[in-house]
Amino acid sequence: MSNRAFIVQHFADKVQYECDGFLEKNRDTLYEELIKLVKTSKFHLLANFFQDDETPMFPSNSTIKVKPARPGVKPTNKQLRMTVGSKFRGSLYLLMETLNATTPHYVRCIKPNDDKLPFEYDCKRVDQQLRACGVLETIRISAQSYPSRWTYIEFYSRYRILMTQQELSLNEKKQICKIVLQRLIQDPNQYQFGRTKIFFRAGQVAYLEKVRSDRLRAACIIIQKNVRCWIQRKKYLRFRNAAIIIQQYVRGQRAVRQAVSAAALKQTWGAIVIQRHARGFLVRRLYQLILVATVTVQAFTRGYFARKKFRRMLQEHKATILQKHARAWLARRRFQSIRRVVLNIQLSYRVQQLQKKLEDQNKQNHGLLERLTTLASTHSADTDKLHKLESECEKSVAQKKKTEEQLKKLKEENDQTITKLQKQNVDLVEQKQELEKNLHCKTVEMEEKMNELTRQVLGDLEKEEEQRKALENSLHFQREDYEAKIKAMREEIRSLKEENKQLKQDVQNGAQVNDGFKREVEELSKQAKVIPQLKREISLLETQRKDIEKQMQEQVHDMRAKMTEVTKQLLRGLQTEDLRQRLSPEELQQLNEDGEVWFAYEGLKKATRVLEVHYQAQRESYENEIETLNLKTEHLSQEIGHLQALFKEENNTKHSIKEELARLTKENMVIPELKQHISELQKQKMEIENCSKKQAVDMQVKLEELSGQLTQNLEDTDFQKGTLEIEREIHKKEKEDLVSTLAQIQEASDHLKQQYQEESEARAVLWQEVSRLASENKDLEEQVDMKEKTIKKLQDQVNSLTKSIEKAKQEQAPPVPKVYIGMLEYKPEDEPKLTKNLILDLKPRGVVVNLIPGLPANILFMCVRYADHLNDAGRLKSLMNSTINAIKQVIKTHHTDFEMMSFWLSNTSHFLNCLKQYSGEEEFMKYNSVQQNKNCLKNFDLSEYRQILSDLAIRIYHQFLNVMERQLQPMIVSGMLEQESLQGMSSMKPTGFRKRSSSIEDLNSYTISSILHQLDFFHNTMCQHGMDQELIKQTVKQLFYLIGAITLNNLFLRKDMCSCRKGMQIRCNISYVEEWLQEKSLQNSAVKETMEPLSQAAWLLQVNKTTEEDAKEICNQCSSLSSVQIVKILNSYTPIDDFEKRVAPSFVRKVQSMLQSREDGSQLLMDTNYQFQVTFPFTPSPHTLETIQVPSSLKLGFLTRI
Repeated sequence: MSNRAFIVQHFADKVQYECDGFLEKNRDTLYEELIKLVKTSKFHLLANFFQDDETPMFPSNSTIKVKPARPGVKPTNKQLRMTVGSKFRGSLYLLMETLNATTPHYVRCIKPNDDKLPFEYDCKRVDQQLRACGVLETIRISAQSYPSRWTYIEFYSRYRILMTQQELSLNEKKQICKIVLQRLIQDPNQYQFGRTKIFFRAGQVAYLEKVRSDRLRAACIIIQKNVRCWIQRKKYLRFRNAAIIIQQYVRGQRAVRQAVSAAALKQTWGAIVIQRHARGFLVRRLYQLILVATVTVQAFTRGYFARKKFRRMLQEHKATILQKHARAWLARRRFQSIRRVVLNIQLSYRVQQLQKKLEDQNKQNHGLLERLTTLASTHSADTDKLHKLESECEKSVAQKKKTEEQLKKLKEENDQTITKLQKQNVDLVEQKQELEKNLHCKTVEMEEKMNELTRQVLGDLEKEEEQRKALENSLHFQREDYEAKIKAMREEIRSLKEENKQLKQDVQNGAQVNDGFKREVEELSKQAKVIPQLKREISLLETQRKDIEKQMQEQVHDMRAKMTEVTKQLLRGLQTEDLRQRLSPEELQQLNEDGEVWFAYEGLKKATRVLEVHYQAQRESYENEIETLNLKTEHLSQEIGHLQALFKEENNTKHSIKEELARLTKENMVIPELKQHISELQKQKMEIENCSKKQAVDMQVKLEELSGQLTQNLEDTDFQKGTLEIEREIHKKEKEDLVSTLAQIQEASDHLKQQYQEESEARAVLWQEVSRLASENKDLEEQVDMKEKTIKKLQDQVNSLTKSIEKAKQEQAPPVPKVYIGMLEYKPEDEPKLTKNLILDLKPRGVVVNLIPGLPANILFMCVRYADHLNDAGRLKSLMNSTINAIKQVIKTHHTDFEMMSFWLSNTSHFLNCLKQYSGEEEFMKYNSVQQNKNCLKNFDLSEYRQILSDLAIRIYHQFLNVMERQLQPMIVSGMLEQESLQGMSSMKPTGFRKRSSSIEDLNSYTISSILHQLDFFHNTMCQHGMDQELIKQTVKQLFYLIGAITLNNLFLRKDMCSCRKGMQIRCNISYVEEWLQEKSLQNSAVKETMEPLSQAAWLLQVNKTTEEDAKEICNQCSSLSSVQIVKILNSYTPIDDFEKRVAPSFVRKVQSMLQSREDGSQLLMDTNYQFQVTFPFTPSPHTLETIQVPSSLKLGFLTRI
């Protein structure tokens, strides 16, 4: 830096200024605002420069003058002076005008280097540019500031759902927003309140959105519950009525079948024959009697009626004669009077008609006269026209004569020309005959030459064809070999892909098992922490027992001392001889060894009774505590055994997964190389096929050219031979290339062999890891054994305490361990208690119920085994009927409770599996252990009850689905279609449709996360109740079908949802649902197929819809959609932005013509009430009946284990 320069530190970087020419560049007058600002500066030197002092700074006689460094030309006019500052100001003013007139978009261009060279990056230079542009400073400022901003009204309308009723009762929205934020966000530094807006730091708006979505999901669940309850109740009543009707007919047929037999048919047939003859005899006899009686009655009645009729006919005949004569006279008289009237009327009418005719004739005469006058005038005009026409005809006749003379002249000239042409034709015929003779001679010569040439060419062609056929055969064999190799490689790739998929699934299953194992280990560790507390309690109990024993011994000694003192006081006044005389010999024998008297003991009974009551109370408390400790120890031992089994299974799965992972990783490394080889082979195959096709076409063309060029010289044939030799050389080169490719394939196979060897080495390494994991597993088993030993020690201590409390001074022998046979004894009068406590009053949220899956089912089956063991058919039948009726009653009363339906569906299936597992049939016994096969039923066959239970399970399953569908159905439309989960989609709404409600009104909308949370709740509840995995897969499949059907139906019915952006939204939601399936390891349960129509509809909304290729692609891809549905989506497609366009009607017609070949139905909407067929798989229980205990919390104390 020179002495004439200075540097100013700006916010971005340092800027250097030069003093040379500084005054000339900056002679502009300063603004008053700048002068005032500088005057108020705290820097006194700068403020003094601009003070308005009256005294000059220099004396008047001073001759010092300031001269510029560079002499400038002074303009004559001060207004025309132009400086750098004024130019800069003017250009800046113009720039601001243009910027204000337009909407600019700024782009910062950063130079990587100053030399403008490619692939060179100067870090310092880029850093300087970023600092100069202020990018780094803006980043720092934005990082320290509040990027998210909401106005108070927007915040109130968006998060009103998070406010309480007390907060909403306030009048000021600003104060409400402050109170809500202080309650929701604890850290006050994460937000700031402005005058009109609220400022948030990064991440706080997302937290508020999460809280809002959780609140909305909770409200949606309540609405879904009520609506689905109503729908499923209605559906259940319909199904129930249908089932009752079906049962009515089935039971009637069953009763008829049971009643019908061969002996009964014979007896009924014989009885019918006897009845027929007996009844016929009686009826014939009765008929004859009735016939005789009826004939006599008819004779008398008919005679009576005939006589009566005859009398009436005589009277009527006489009356008719009189009436005839009277009526004739009256008719004649009436006729004459009418005749006179009619004649008078006819005369008057005829006179009137004649008068009218005369008037009409007069009128006609007048009209005829007028016509005659008009005809006379027209006749005179017609005569004039006839004269004119006669003159014109004469003129036309003269013209005709002239034309006839001209035609005669033309005919004569034509005759002359025809004679000349005939002469010329004769000459030409003679010349033609001569030429034909010459041509015939020449053609004969040419044919002979052509025959010779064709023979030569055909010989050459036959040789070439033989060579070509040999080449084609060789190429054909090589092509077949290559195709076979390619097919083999493709099959290997398919197998590798399938193995890869299976391994991925195994890895996911292993991860889930690891998670479950970790949770169980954590629970065990928590329970292990309880063990020292139990030890402390036991030690305290021992100390208390010892203290109590000491107190008891001291009390006994005190009592004995008191008793001796009392006896001594009583015996002071008596002598031994008097006592012996008074007492009988029997009373003398009652004396104790210590000399105590029996009557003294009777006086002290009260004290001993009090002590016994106190001792019994302490004994009962200790027994209760011991029972609780026994239950805890048994529970811990069961969980430890369960964990040991899980440990073993986990280790086995880990070993298999690691082995298959290592193998797959190696094979996946080989797959890209194989793909490259296959692509190269396919290219070579295509080239060979193209070459062969080209050669065949060329040969055909050449043959045609040879046939056309036989008249030419033999030089062409030599040239063709040369071309054929060149093609042979080309074929030889192609053969060599094929041989080289075969060599490359062999090298690839050698490479694969080497990779296989490397895989074997990796497997050896994995075996080492397996051995290490086995050793770790052994260590864990040792730890578990140690814990079992400690538990046994605790059990021994508890047993010793019980023995010491029961008999303090006596020692009791250890109890003999009982051997249970897996039965529960109960009395017939306790059967209602069993169904009430175990079925009707049982709640599924109990901890004891969920320890063993299907615990109520196992307890019921153990009672069934006891009835079977007693061979009591009545007891067994009443137990089964009461359990089935109780389950039906529970389902009927709790038909809207999801947890209750899930619990009893699981227990009903477990009970059905127990009946199958212990039925004694070979197809079910092969899955049992030896001990389980001993517990099979021996006296009764319960196949009919199995059928009834399966029907009941199907009924529970359908009701269970209805409950889930009621809860899930209100979430589907808003979560899958209406809610915008993608960023940047919420502000883009289609124009031209009816307005939607604001965010304040749309508070109860659901999102895809609410649907996933609901599905999580369903899945976790089913797993907690121990439902079979196949049954869980079937329920999830039904739920996914409901989601897809309802979403697709709403998409068809709502035109505003058919857009490209909405298709992206639906595809995103489907991906979330598929991720949920992968998390729950349900991706291979045919669930995705139910969502296929919805995914194809989303793809159809996003794909291009303009060309014919797009139409073909739509027809090929949308296989799960019907033609009506595809056309409906295309017609309903509505663009949102300017870059989208409506689907042209011609394109829709084109798609319709392509879809005519499909044989799908004309139904537009999907059936949301459709349900897949349910199957209950047989899964044997791993728990033996001997190990199952009845918890005390179930209140089943009347049951005893045998």
